[in-house]
Amino acid sequence: MKVSIIGTGYVGLTTGVCLGFLGHKVTCIDTDEKKIALLRSGKTPIYEPFLTELMAAAQPNLQFCTEYAGAVKNADVIFIAVGTPPSPDGSPDLRYLSEAARGIGKHYDGDFLVVVNKSTVPIGSGNWVGSLVRESFEQQHGHKANGHFSVASNPEFLREGSALHDSLYPDRVVIGSDNNRALEVLYSLYRPILDQTFAPPPYLPRPEGVGAVPLISTDLASAELIKYAANAFLATKISYINEIGQLAEKVGADIAQVAKGIGLDARIGTRFLQAGIGWGGSCFGKDTSALVATAREYSLGMPIVEAAREVNRRQRDRVVEKLLGELKILKGRTIGLLGLAFKPNTDDLREAPAIDIARKLLERGCKVKVHDPVALERFEREYPDLAVVCCESPEDTADDVDALVLVTEWQEYRELNWEVIASRMRTPLILDGRNALDRSRLERFGFRYLGIAG
Repeated sequence: MKVSIIGTGYVGLTTGVCLGFLGHKVTCIDTDEKKIALLRSGKTPIYEPFLTELMAAAQPNLQFCTEYAGAVKNADVIFIAVGTPPSPDGSPDLRYLSEAARGIGKHYDGDFLVVVNKSTVPIGSGNWVGSLVRESFEQQHGHKANGHFSVASNPEFLREGSALHDSLYPDRVVIGSDNNRALEVLYSLYRPILDQTFAPPPYLPRPEGVGAVPLISTDLASAELIKYAANAFLATKISYINEIGQLAEKVGADIAQVAKGIGLDARIGTRFLQAGIGWGGSCFGKDTSALVATAREYSLGMPIVEAAREVNRRQRDRVVEKLLGELKILKGRTIGLLGLAFKPNTDDLREAPAIDIARKLLERGCKVKVHDPVALERFEREYPDLAVVCCESPEDTADDVDALVLVTEWQEYRELNWEVIASRMRTPLILDGRNALDRSRLERFGFRYLGIAG
Protein backbone atom coordinates (compact mmCIF):
# COMPACT_ATOMS: atom_id res chain seq x y z
CA MET A 1 0.00 0.00 0.00
CA LYS A 2 0.96 3.64 -0.40
CA VAL A 3 1.26 5.10 3.09
CA SER A 4 2.06 8.65 4.16
CA ILE A 5 2.88 9.66 7.72
CA ILE A 6 2.67 13.26 8.90
CA GLY A 7 5.14 13.80 11.75
CA THR A 8 8.47 12.09 12.36
CA GLY A 9 8.61 12.00 16.14
CA TYR A 10 8.84 8.76 18.12
CA VAL A 11 5.47 7.44 16.96
CA GLY A 12 5.52 8.62 13.36
CA LEU A 13 9.07 7.56 12.58
CA THR A 14 8.76 4.18 14.29
CA THR A 15 5.47 3.47 12.50
CA GLY A 16 6.87 4.54 9.13
CA VAL A 17 10.04 2.47 9.42
CA CYS A 18 8.14 -0.65 10.51
CA LEU A 19 5.55 -0.36 7.71
CA GLY A 20 8.35 0.20 5.22
CA PHE A 21 10.15 -2.88 6.52
CA LEU A 22 6.94 -4.88 5.99
CA GLY A 23 6.89 -3.86 2.32
CA HIS A 24 4.55 -0.87 2.16
CA LYS A 25 5.63 2.23 0.25
CA VAL A 26 5.98 4.88 2.94
CA THR A 27 6.52 8.63 2.74
CA CYS A 28 7.23 10.49 5.98
CA ILE A 29 6.40 14.19 6.04
CA ASP A 30 7.76 16.78 8.45
CA THR A 31 8.05 20.56 8.22
CA ASP A 32 11.42 20.48 10.00
CA GLU A 33 13.91 20.62 7.11
CA LYS A 34 16.90 19.76 9.29
CA LYS A 35 15.18 16.64 10.57
CA ILE A 36 14.25 15.52 7.04
CA ALA A 37 17.82 16.12 5.83
CA LEU A 38 19.11 13.99 8.70
CA LEU A 39 16.68 11.18 7.89
CA ARG A 40 17.59 11.28 4.21
CA SER A 41 21.22 10.76 5.22
CA GLY A 42 20.26 7.56 7.03
CA LYS A 43 20.47 9.00 10.53
CA THR A 44 17.71 9.41 13.10
CA PRO A 45 16.87 12.46 15.24
CA ILE A 46 15.93 10.27 18.22
CA TYR A 47 17.63 7.48 20.11
CA GLU A 48 15.75 4.19 19.88
CA PRO A 49 17.53 0.80 19.90
CA PHE A 50 17.90 -0.69 16.38
CA LEU A 51 15.97 2.15 14.70
CA THR A 52 18.91 3.06 12.44
CA GLU A 53 19.37 -0.59 11.44
CA LEU A 54 15.69 -1.15 10.65
CA MET A 55 15.52 2.13 8.74
CA ALA A 56 18.41 0.94 6.58
CA ALA A 57 16.62 -2.37 5.94
CA ALA A 58 13.43 -0.49 4.98
CA GLN A 59 15.26 2.12 2.91
CA PRO A 60 13.98 0.94 -0.53
CA ASN A 61 10.43 1.59 0.68
CA LEU A 62 11.03 4.88 2.53
CA GLN A 63 10.95 8.49 1.43
CA PHE A 64 11.21 11.66 3.50
CA CYS A 65 9.89 15.08 2.46
CA THR A 66 8.69 18.44 3.77
CA GLU A 67 5.79 19.01 1.35
CA TYR A 68 2.28 17.54 1.43
CA ALA A 69 1.58 17.73 -2.29
CA GLY A 70 3.34 14.67 -3.70
CA ALA A 71 3.08 12.56 -0.56
CA VAL A 72 -0.65 12.99 -0.02
CA LYS A 73 -2.10 13.05 -3.54
CA ASN A 74 -2.51 9.32 -4.23
CA ALA A 75 -1.98 7.73 -0.81
CA ASP A 76 -4.12 4.82 0.37
CA VAL A 77 -3.57 5.55 4.06
CA ILE A 78 -2.33 8.70 5.81
CA PHE A 79 -1.31 8.57 9.45
CA ILE A 80 -1.40 11.79 11.46
CA ALA A 81 1.34 11.44 14.07
CA VAL A 82 1.93 15.05 15.09
CA GLY A 83 2.49 16.33 18.60
CA THR A 84 -0.46 17.17 20.84
CA PRO A 85 1.29 18.89 23.77
CA PRO A 86 -0.74 19.94 26.81
CA SER A 87 -2.20 23.45 26.98
CA PRO A 88 -2.06 25.42 30.25
CA ASP A 89 -5.47 24.01 31.28
CA GLY A 90 -4.35 20.41 30.67
CA SER A 91 -6.27 19.91 27.43
CA PRO A 92 -4.24 18.91 24.34
CA ASP A 93 -3.04 21.61 21.96
CA LEU A 94 -4.51 20.52 18.61
CA ARG A 95 -3.04 23.15 16.29
CA TYR A 96 -0.69 20.68 14.55
CA LEU A 97 -3.51 18.17 14.17
CA SER A 98 -5.65 20.87 12.56
CA GLU A 99 -2.85 21.86 10.15
CA ALA A 100 -2.35 18.23 9.14
CA ALA A 101 -6.04 17.62 8.54
CA ARG A 102 -6.39 20.74 6.39
CA GLY A 103 -3.24 19.85 4.44
CA ILE A 104 -4.64 16.40 3.66
CA GLY A 105 -7.93 17.81 2.40
CA LYS A 106 -6.17 20.36 0.23
CA HIS A 107 -3.79 17.97 -1.49
CA TYR A 108 -5.58 14.60 -1.68
CA ASP A 109 -6.95 13.72 -5.12
CA GLY A 110 -7.38 9.95 -5.20
CA ASP A 111 -10.25 7.45 -5.07
CA PHE A 112 -10.54 6.50 -1.38
CA LEU A 113 -8.31 7.51 1.51
CA VAL A 114 -8.17 6.37 5.12
CA VAL A 115 -7.04 9.19 7.41
CA VAL A 116 -5.72 7.68 10.63
CA ASN A 117 -5.36 9.52 13.91
CA LYS A 118 -2.18 7.98 15.34
CA SER A 119 -1.57 10.90 17.67
CA THR A 120 -3.20 10.61 21.07
CA VAL A 121 -6.20 12.87 20.64
CA PRO A 122 -9.25 13.81 22.71
CA ILE A 123 -12.37 11.71 22.40
CA GLY A 124 -14.37 13.04 19.47
CA SER A 125 -11.32 14.19 17.50
CA GLY A 126 -12.06 11.71 14.72
CA ASN A 127 -15.26 13.58 13.89
CA TRP A 128 -13.47 16.93 14.14
CA VAL A 129 -10.60 15.83 11.88
CA GLY A 130 -13.13 14.50 9.39
CA SER A 131 -14.88 17.86 9.25
CA LEU A 132 -11.56 19.70 8.68
CA VAL A 133 -10.47 17.34 5.90
CA ARG A 134 -13.89 17.58 4.26
CA GLU A 135 -14.00 21.39 4.44
CA SER A 136 -10.50 21.77 3.03
CA PHE A 137 -11.13 19.20 0.29
CA GLU A 138 -14.33 20.90 -0.87
CA GLN A 139 -12.71 24.35 -0.84
CA GLN A 140 -9.84 23.08 -2.98
CA HIS A 141 -11.74 20.85 -5.40
CA GLY A 142 -15.10 22.57 -5.62
CA HIS A 143 -17.22 19.46 -5.07
CA LYS A 144 -18.42 17.27 -2.24
CA ALA A 145 -15.99 14.87 -0.57
CA ASN A 146 -18.58 12.12 -0.15
CA GLY A 147 -16.93 8.71 -0.48
CA HIS A 148 -13.43 10.09 -1.00
CA PHE A 149 -12.13 9.51 2.52
CA SER A 150 -12.89 8.15 5.97
CA VAL A 151 -11.29 8.86 9.34
CA ALA A 152 -10.08 6.10 11.66
CA SER A 153 -8.36 5.91 15.02
CA ASN A 154 -5.37 3.61 15.52
CA PRO A 155 -3.86 4.38 18.94
CA GLU A 156 -0.28 3.37 19.63
CA PHE A 157 0.89 1.51 22.71
CA LEU A 158 4.63 1.90 22.26
CA ARG A 159 7.16 1.95 25.07
CA GLU A 160 10.09 4.18 24.27
CA GLY A 161 13.23 2.06 24.36
CA SER A 162 11.37 -0.93 22.92
CA ALA A 163 9.15 0.83 20.36
CA LEU A 164 10.21 -1.35 17.42
CA HIS A 165 9.55 -4.53 19.36
CA ASP A 166 6.14 -3.19 20.39
CA SER A 167 5.34 -2.26 16.78
CA LEU A 168 6.27 -5.63 15.28
CA TYR A 169 5.06 -7.83 18.15
CA PRO A 170 2.22 -5.87 19.79
CA ASP A 171 -0.10 -7.10 22.55
CA ARG A 172 -3.01 -6.00 20.37
CA VAL A 173 -3.89 -3.75 17.46
CA VAL A 174 -6.81 -1.36 17.97
CA ILE A 175 -8.57 0.24 15.01
CA GLY A 176 -11.70 2.36 15.26
CA SER A 177 -13.89 3.63 12.46
CA ASP A 178 -17.55 3.97 11.56
CA ASN A 179 -16.74 2.96 7.97
CA ASN A 180 -16.37 -0.74 7.09
CA ARG A 181 -14.21 -0.02 4.06
CA ALA A 182 -11.73 1.88 6.24
CA LEU A 183 -11.58 -1.02 8.69
CA GLU A 184 -10.87 -3.44 5.84
CA VAL A 185 -8.05 -1.24 4.51
CA LEU A 186 -6.38 -1.11 7.93
CA TYR A 187 -6.83 -4.84 8.41
CA SER A 188 -4.98 -5.41 5.12
CA LEU A 189 -2.27 -2.93 6.12
CA TYR A 190 -1.60 -4.68 9.42
CA ARG A 191 -2.15 -8.26 8.26
CA PRO A 192 1.58 -9.22 8.27
CA ILE A 193 1.71 -8.16 11.93
CA LEU A 194 -1.65 -9.66 12.87
CA ASP A 195 -0.72 -13.02 11.32
CA GLN A 196 3.01 -12.70 12.14
CA THR A 197 3.92 -13.82 8.61
CA PHE A 198 6.90 -11.48 8.10
CA ALA A 199 10.52 -12.58 8.46
CA PRO A 200 11.82 -10.83 11.59
CA PRO A 201 15.08 -8.88 11.49
CA PRO A 202 17.95 -10.71 13.20
CA TYR A 203 18.40 -7.96 15.82
CA LEU A 204 14.66 -7.98 16.68
CA PRO A 205 13.79 -11.69 16.77
CA ARG A 206 10.20 -12.80 17.21
CA PRO A 207 9.68 -13.67 20.90
CA GLU A 208 9.00 -17.30 21.65
CA GLY A 209 5.33 -18.09 21.80
CA VAL A 210 4.14 -15.07 19.82
CA GLY A 211 1.29 -16.07 17.51
CA ALA A 212 -1.61 -14.23 15.95
CA VAL A 213 -2.00 -10.73 17.38
CA PRO A 214 -5.49 -9.82 18.68
CA LEU A 215 -7.34 -7.18 16.65
CA ILE A 216 -9.82 -4.88 18.36
CA SER A 217 -12.09 -3.41 15.69
CA THR A 218 -14.45 -0.83 17.13
CA ASP A 219 -16.00 2.60 16.69
CA LEU A 220 -14.04 5.87 16.70
CA ALA A 221 -14.90 7.04 20.21
CA SER A 222 -14.12 3.67 21.80
CA ALA A 223 -10.71 3.45 20.11
CA GLU A 224 -9.86 6.96 21.30
CA LEU A 225 -10.91 6.18 24.87
CA ILE A 226 -9.01 2.87 24.93
CA LYS A 227 -5.73 4.75 24.56
CA TYR A 228 -6.44 7.22 27.37
CA ALA A 229 -7.87 4.56 29.66
CA ALA A 230 -4.86 2.26 29.17
CA ASN A 231 -2.29 4.94 29.97
CA ALA A 232 -4.28 6.25 32.93
CA PHE A 233 -4.51 2.74 34.38
CA LEU A 234 -0.76 2.14 34.05
CA ALA A 235 0.00 5.55 35.57
CA THR A 236 -2.35 4.77 38.46
CA LYS A 237 -0.70 1.40 39.02
CA ILE A 238 2.71 3.05 39.37
CA SER A 239 1.37 5.71 41.71
CA TYR A 240 -0.41 3.05 43.76
CA ILE A 241 2.75 1.08 44.46
CA ASN A 242 4.57 4.32 45.28
CA GLU A 243 1.86 5.20 47.81
CA ILE A 244 2.11 1.72 49.33
CA GLY A 245 5.88 2.25 49.36
CA GLN A 246 5.49 5.25 51.65
CA LEU A 247 3.58 3.11 54.11
CA ALA A 248 6.11 0.27 53.75
CA GLU A 249 8.87 2.66 54.71
CA LYS A 250 7.02 3.74 57.85
CA VAL A 251 6.23 0.21 59.06
CA GLY A 252 9.56 -1.35 58.07
CA ALA A 253 8.26 -3.52 55.24
CA ASP A 254 10.25 -4.44 52.11
CA ILE A 255 8.40 -2.80 49.21
CA ALA A 256 10.05 -5.10 46.65
CA GLN A 257 8.66 -8.15 48.44
CA VAL A 258 5.28 -6.47 48.88
CA ALA A 259 5.13 -5.74 45.15
CA LYS A 260 6.11 -9.31 44.33
CA GLY A 261 3.55 -10.69 46.74
CA ILE A 262 0.66 -8.76 45.21
CA GLY A 263 1.94 -8.89 41.63
CA LEU A 264 1.89 -12.68 41.50
CA ASP A 265 -1.87 -12.47 41.80
CA ALA A 266 -2.89 -13.06 38.18
CA ARG A 267 -5.61 -10.42 38.51
CA ILE A 268 -2.96 -7.78 39.29
CA GLY A 269 0.27 -8.77 37.53
CA THR A 270 3.86 -7.77 38.28
CA ARG A 271 4.38 -5.15 35.58
CA PHE A 272 4.36 -1.46 36.56
CA LEU A 273 4.67 -2.32 40.25
CA GLN A 274 8.23 -1.03 40.73
CA ALA A 275 8.35 1.64 43.42
CA GLY A 276 10.53 4.63 42.59
CA ILE A 277 10.48 8.31 41.80
CA GLY A 278 7.51 7.99 39.47
CA TRP A 279 6.68 8.20 35.82
CA GLY A 280 7.68 10.72 33.21
CA GLY A 281 7.77 10.81 29.42
CA SER A 282 5.43 12.11 26.77
CA CYS A 283 2.40 9.92 27.48
CA PHE A 284 1.34 9.43 31.09
CA GLY A 285 1.43 13.05 32.20
CA LYS A 286 -0.16 14.42 29.03
CA ASP A 287 -2.77 11.68 28.69
CA THR A 288 -3.93 11.72 32.30
CA SER A 289 -4.21 15.50 32.11
CA ALA A 290 -6.22 15.26 28.89
CA LEU A 291 -8.51 12.60 30.38
CA VAL A 292 -9.27 14.84 33.36
CA ALA A 293 -9.88 17.78 31.01
CA THR A 294 -12.22 15.72 28.81
CA ALA A 295 -14.21 14.53 31.81
CA ARG A 296 -14.51 18.15 32.97
CA GLU A 297 -16.21 19.01 29.67
CA TYR A 298 -18.97 16.54 30.63
CA SER A 299 -19.16 17.77 34.25
CA LEU A 300 -17.44 14.63 35.50
CA GLY A 301 -14.62 14.30 38.00
CA MET A 302 -11.71 11.85 37.73
CA PRO A 303 -10.59 11.64 41.38
CA ILE A 304 -8.62 8.39 40.95
CA VAL A 305 -6.66 9.75 37.98
CA GLU A 306 -6.12 13.10 39.71
CA ALA A 307 -4.81 11.30 42.80
CA ALA A 308 -2.39 9.28 40.65
CA ARG A 309 -1.04 12.54 39.21
CA GLU A 310 -0.62 14.08 42.66
CA VAL A 311 1.17 11.03 44.09
CA ASN A 312 3.53 11.09 41.11
CA ARG A 313 4.29 14.77 41.62
CA ARG A 314 5.11 14.18 45.29
CA GLN A 315 7.61 11.42 44.48
CA ARG A 316 10.00 14.02 43.13
CA ASP A 317 9.71 16.04 46.32
CA ARG A 318 10.59 12.91 48.29
CA VAL A 319 14.06 12.89 46.73
CA VAL A 320 14.76 16.29 48.25
CA GLU A 321 13.15 15.28 51.56
CA LYS A 322 15.32 12.17 51.84
CA LEU A 323 18.50 14.10 51.09
CA LEU A 324 17.49 16.67 53.69
CA GLY A 325 16.93 13.89 56.22
CA GLU A 326 20.47 12.61 55.74
CA LEU A 327 22.48 15.77 55.03
CA LYS A 328 20.36 18.14 57.21
CA ILE A 329 21.46 21.15 55.16
CA LEU A 330 21.41 21.21 51.36
CA LYS A 331 22.63 24.76 50.77
CA GLY A 332 26.23 24.56 49.59
CA ARG A 333 26.11 20.79 49.01
CA THR A 334 27.03 19.10 45.73
CA ILE A 335 24.62 16.46 44.47
CA GLY A 336 25.18 14.19 41.47
CA LEU A 337 22.32 12.85 39.35
CA LEU A 338 22.85 9.63 37.41
CA GLY A 339 20.43 9.64 34.50
CA LEU A 340 18.49 12.39 32.72
CA ALA A 341 16.19 10.54 30.30
CA PHE A 342 12.81 9.66 31.77
CA LYS A 343 13.60 5.95 31.32
CA PRO A 344 16.48 3.79 30.00
CA ASN A 345 17.12 3.20 26.28
CA THR A 346 15.80 6.58 25.15
CA ASP A 347 17.02 10.16 25.06
CA ASP A 348 13.53 11.57 25.68
CA LEU A 349 13.49 14.27 28.37
CA ARG A 350 9.80 15.13 28.30
CA GLU A 351 8.43 15.16 31.87
CA ALA A 352 11.71 13.56 33.00
CA PRO A 353 11.95 13.39 36.82
CA ALA A 354 15.62 14.41 36.64
CA ILE A 355 14.70 17.87 35.33
CA ASP A 356 12.33 18.57 38.24
CA ILE A 357 14.76 17.16 40.78
CA ALA A 358 17.64 19.26 39.43
CA ARG A 359 15.51 22.41 39.64
CA LYS A 360 14.41 21.65 43.21
CA LEU A 361 18.01 21.07 44.30
CA LEU A 362 19.21 24.26 42.62
CA GLU A 363 16.45 26.18 44.40
CA ARG A 364 17.80 24.78 47.68
CA GLY A 365 21.24 26.18 46.93
CA CYS A 366 22.89 22.96 45.76
CA LYS A 367 25.48 22.54 43.07
CA VAL A 368 24.15 19.84 40.75
CA LYS A 369 26.22 17.53 38.53
CA VAL A 370 24.52 15.31 35.93
CA HIS A 371 25.33 12.42 33.62
CA ASP A 372 23.43 10.30 31.13
CA PRO A 373 24.91 7.79 28.67
CA VAL A 374 22.64 8.89 25.80
CA ALA A 375 20.59 12.00 26.64
CA LEU A 376 23.34 14.45 27.63
CA GLU A 377 23.60 16.13 24.22
CA ARG A 378 19.83 16.55 24.00
CA PHE A 379 19.76 17.92 27.54
CA GLU A 380 22.39 20.55 26.76
CA ARG A 381 20.42 21.56 23.66
CA GLU A 382 16.96 21.65 25.27
CA TYR A 383 17.86 23.01 28.74
CA PRO A 384 20.69 25.51 28.17
CA ASP A 385 19.53 27.69 31.07
CA LEU A 386 19.50 24.95 33.72
CA ALA A 387 22.67 25.75 35.66
CA VAL A 388 24.03 22.25 36.23
CA VAL A 389 27.43 20.72 35.51
CA CYS A 390 27.29 18.16 32.71
CA CYS A 391 29.78 15.34 33.20
CA GLU A 392 31.22 12.95 30.64
CA SER A 393 31.25 9.92 32.92
CA PRO A 394 29.64 8.63 36.12
CA GLU A 395 33.05 8.81 37.78
CA ASP A 396 33.36 12.52 36.99
CA THR A 397 29.85 13.00 38.36
CA ALA A 398 30.93 11.37 41.63
CA ASP A 399 33.94 13.63 42.19
CA ASP A 400 33.55 15.50 45.50
CA VAL A 401 29.77 15.11 45.72
CA ASP A 402 27.91 14.83 49.00
CA ALA A 403 25.42 12.37 47.52
CA LEU A 404 24.54 10.57 44.30
CA VAL A 405 20.97 10.02 43.16
CA LEU A 406 20.18 7.22 40.70
CA VAL A 407 17.40 8.77 38.62
CA THR A 408 17.37 6.57 35.49
CA GLU A 409 18.12 2.87 35.84
CA TRP A 410 20.48 2.48 32.90
CA GLN A 411 22.13 -0.94 32.87
CA GLU A 412 25.59 0.61 32.86
CA TYR A 413 24.87 2.23 36.23
CA ARG A 414 24.04 -1.15 37.73
CA GLU A 415 27.43 -2.40 36.53
CA LEU A 416 29.59 0.51 37.72
CA ASN A 417 32.70 -0.06 39.79
CA TRP A 418 31.03 1.29 42.91
CA GLU A 419 34.17 0.90 45.00
CA VAL A 420 35.89 3.46 42.76
CA ILE A 421 32.78 5.67 42.80
CA ALA A 422 32.77 5.70 46.63
CA SER A 423 36.45 6.69 46.75
CA ARG A 424 35.77 9.78 44.62
CA MET A 425 32.81 11.06 46.65
CA ARG A 426 33.04 13.48 49.54
CA THR A 427 30.33 11.48 51.31
CA PRO A 428 29.49 7.95 50.09
CA LEU A 429 25.72 8.45 50.16
CA ILE A 430 23.55 6.94 47.42
CA LEU A 431 19.84 7.54 46.98
CA ASP A 432 18.56 4.79 44.70
CA GLY A 433 15.54 6.47 43.11
CA ARG A 434 14.60 3.32 41.20
CA ASN A 435 15.40 0.67 43.83
CA ALA A 436 17.54 -0.87 41.11
CA LEU A 437 20.94 -1.27 42.78
CA ASP A 438 22.35 -4.07 44.95
CA ARG A 439 22.07 -2.63 48.45
CA SER A 440 24.32 -5.17 50.18
CA ARG A 441 27.05 -4.73 47.58
CA LEU A 442 27.04 -0.95 47.93
CA GLU A 443 27.07 -1.18 51.71
CA ARG A 444 30.16 -3.41 51.52
CA PHE A 445 31.90 -0.55 49.73
CA GLY A 446 31.02 1.83 52.54
CA PHE A 447 27.92 3.47 51.08
CA ARG A 448 25.05 4.76 53.12
CA TYR A 449 22.22 3.39 50.97
CA LEU A 450 18.76 4.96 50.74
CA GLY A 451 15.94 3.47 48.70
CA ILE A 452 12.95 5.49 47.65
CA ALA A 453 10.64 3.34 49.79
CA GLY A 454 12.97 2.13 52.47
